[in-house]
Amino acid sequence: MRFSLLLGLSLSAALGAHATPGPYKGCEHKVKESIYSAPRGWIKGSPAPPNQIIELKIALPQSNFHVLKQHLWEVSDPEHARYGVHLSKEETEALMAPHDTSIDAVNEWLASHGFYEEHLIRSSAKDWVTIRVPVSLAEEMLNTTYHVYHHAKSGDSIIRTTSYSLPEILHEHIELIQPTTMFARFKAMKSTLHWAGTSSFASTPVPGTKSAPHRAGSSALLSSSVSGTVTGPAGNQVDASCNITITLSCLRQIYNAVDYNTSATNGNKIGITAYIGEYANIADLEMFYQNQNPAAYGSNFTFLSVNGGINSQVLGDAGMEANLDTQFAFGLTYPTPGTFYSTNGTPPSQPDAMATSAADNEPYSYWLDYVLSQPTLPQAISTSYGDDEQTVPYTFASRICDGFAALGARGVSVIFSSGDGGVGDGDPDPATQECYTNDGRNATAFVPEFPSTCPYVTSVGGTFSVPEQAVFFSGGGFSNYFLRPDYQEVAVQTYLDKLAPGTYEGLYNPYGRGIPDVAAQSHNFLMVFMGELGYVAGTSCSAPTFAAFVSMLNDARIEAKKPTLGFLNPFLYSKGYTALNDITEGNNPGCGTQGFNATTGWDAVTGLGTPNFEKLKELVLAM
Repeated sequence: MRFSLLLGLSLSAALGAHATPGPYKGCEHKVKESIYSAPRGWIKGSPAPPNQIIELKIALPQSNFHVLKQHLWEVSDPEHARYGVHLSKEETEALMAPHDTSIDAVNEWLASHGFYEEHLIRSSAKDWVTIRVPVSLAEEMLNTTYHVYHHAKSGDSIIRTTSYSLPEILHEHIELIQPTTMFARFKAMKSTLHWAGTSSFASTPVPGTKSAPHRAGSSALLSSSVSGTVTGPAGNQVDASCNITITLSCLRQIYNAVDYNTSATNGNKIGITAYIGEYANIADLEMFYQNQNPAAYGSNFTFLSVNGGINSQVLGDAGMEANLDTQFAFGLTYPTPGTFYSTNGTPPSQPDAMATSAADNEPYSYWLDYVLSQPTLPQAISTSYGDDEQTVPYTFASRICDGFAALGARGVSVIFSSGDGGVGDGDPDPATQECYTNDGRNATAFVPEFPSTCPYVTSVGGTFSVPEQAVFFSGGGFSNYFLRPDYQEVAVQTYLDKLAPGTYEGLYNPYGRGIPDVAAQSHNFLMVFMGELGYVAGTSCSAPTFAAFVSMLNDARIEAKKPTLGFLNPFLYSKGYTALNDITEGNNPGCGTQGFNATTGWDAVTGLGTPNFEKLKELVLAM
C-alpha cells in the first residue's frame, strides 16, 4: 500500500500535479557531476523505461563535519587527554546536520516537483533525503537522460547516467545525488580459489607452496591427519594441522589467545554486515558450532534488517560470505553477543518497468543511515564487501568515508577486508585482471579497493601458513582518492623509500592512503555452507578474524572499566604495531606485475602485521 501511494504521488508529480512554481522552475541547470564514460565492461543500452521507479538519495552538506573530525582525532589518539571519550548519537548528529538554509532550499526545490514532507525519507541527522520517483521525473529534475547499461562479463543490468545537472543556486546546498553516475558492482571480498563439501574435496594450495591435498571432514579427523606442532609467531606451539586447515582453535593458537574468555554481559558486542542478498544460515551456524565450538551450540545472533533486508533461513539461500563471517567472528568471540545486519541493496539489477528499484542502489548509505540513528552500537563491526575505487564517484566515496568517520567518533572500530586481487581489480587470478583507468585514457594502473581505501576504516590484508607469509591475493596499494593520513605518514614513507627508484612509476599514487593497515590468516578456512563442510579463502576470512580479536580487546578494556578502542588506526600506527607480528615474506601480484613485497615494517601487502593478542591486551590495558 505504501509503495502504491508513493508511486501514485510520483506519477502525479511527473504530470505536474501538486507542483508549486517556486524559483527553480525554468532555472538554468549547471552540471553537478559527470564522468567520462561508464567504466570498462559496461555497455550502454536503450533509454531507461520512463515509468521505472528509482530511489534518489540526496546528500546535503554537513555544516560542522570538520569539527566532528577533530573530535575523532582526539578521542582516537592514545596520547590525547580525551582518548576514549567517544561522542553520543546526539552529539554526532548535531555535527553532521546541514544548515537550515540547505534544508529549506532543497525542500523548496523538491516541492516545485511535487514532493512535500510526507513524501520524503530523511536520515536521523537530516543530511540525506530520499525520494522515490519515476525515471521521467528524475530526468526532468536532473536535466539528464538515464539508460540501461549491461555488464558484459556478468550479464547484470543497471539504470544510470554519466552526467546530471541541478539549478545553479542549488549547488551549494546539494553535495551529490545517486543513483546517477555510480557503476560500482559491489562484490564480496571472496577469493574464488575453491569451495567443496565433504564428499569430494582436495584443498588447493597457495601457489608456490607444497601443502598436501586432503579430504575435508570433522576438525578431529583433520587434526589427526597432520601430527606435531609448529612454532607460532608469538613463539608458542601451534598444531601442525593449522598449516592445512584453519579453524577457530587454530586462530586462537596462532594469535596467542587460547586461554582468553569473553563475557556475555558486560555490554561488549560485535557486528557483521551483509549485502547483495547474503543470508547467514542458522542451521549451518549450529553445525559449525558443533564442529568447532560446542560451547556455543544453541546460541544465536541478533538479526537487524536495513532497508528491507531479509533473514531467509531456506538452506539454499545460505550465503557463503555471510556464513563465513558469522561463523568465525561469532565463533571466536562467543559468548559476546553478535549482531548481523542484513542490508537490501544490490547495484546490478534487471530493470522492469513500473517495478521499484530501491534494491538497485548501493547499500552503504542506507546502512550508515540506519546504524548512525541507533543509540547503541556494536563496538567492532566487520565488512567484507567493496569494489574498485575508480568505479565509485569521488563525491560518493568521500561522503561514505565521512560516515565511517562518524562511526569512529562514536567509538566503533570499523573493519574492512582489503580485497582479493593483489594490486589488481579484485579478480583473484592475476592472469585475467583488467587494470586500466576509466577516465578515458585507458592507461594501465593498479586498482585499489573502496571502502578499504577510506582513511577512517581499518583495512585487513591476508596471510597464510605458520610461520606466516603474505598470501598472493592480499589486496594492497594506494588510494587515488584519499591522501595519506598523518597517522601513517612515517610508516608508509619508510616503505616507499625502500622501493627501488622508478618501481611501478605511474601505476600507483605514492601520496595516497596506503592499504592494508593490518592482516590475518585468509586461506583454507573450514566452514559450513548449505549443510556441508568445506574450505574458502580470501580477505573475507581475515577481516572478521581481525575484528574478533579487536572485540576481545574491547572486552578486556570494558572489564578493566576502560572505554573501548574505537577508531583503531592512530593507535595501531603509534603503539599497536609493537604488539603485531611483522610479516616479511610474500607479495601480491596483479596487473602484469609481481605487486608489492612484504618487508620489515609496514608494507602494501600485510600492513603492520597480524595480531599477538596477549601483547595487544597488555598494551591496551596500560593505556
